[in-house]
Amino acid sequence: MYTLTIHTEFSSAHILHGHTGNCKRMHGHNWKVEVEVSGNKLDNIGMVIDFKDMKKSTNEIAKRLDHQYLNELEPFKTKNPTAENISEYFFVELSKIFNNNNTKIKSVKLWETDRAAVTYSE
Repeated sequence: MYTLTIHTEFSSAHILHGHTGNCKRMHGHNWKVEVEVSGNKLDNIGMVIDFKDMKKSTNEIAKRLDHQYLNELEPFKTKNPTAENISEYFFVELSKIFNNNNTKIKSVKLWETDRAAVTYSE
């Protein structure tokens, strides 16, 4: 089993409804997203998947959120844009692209700060 990892960054603002601390007010983060893809078989040139393809797809999803107010975007109009929900969003969107007979999204780790992150996997 091989596990490939890439990362990207994006910046956005959000409000966490129902939060009793500072996060109840609008604030922003410089997020870092780490994506792990696992696979068993190498292709004819010795790769599970091209890093370029992983980066491209992850960057496209990050662009949807970059410099946006997350509470105004789907699916965060109906659920709080917590780090947990954002990491799940990346996981679900990337799974649509990469899950097949050989490759699978293993996990998405979302760093809210340099010292705090959440990992979503299934």
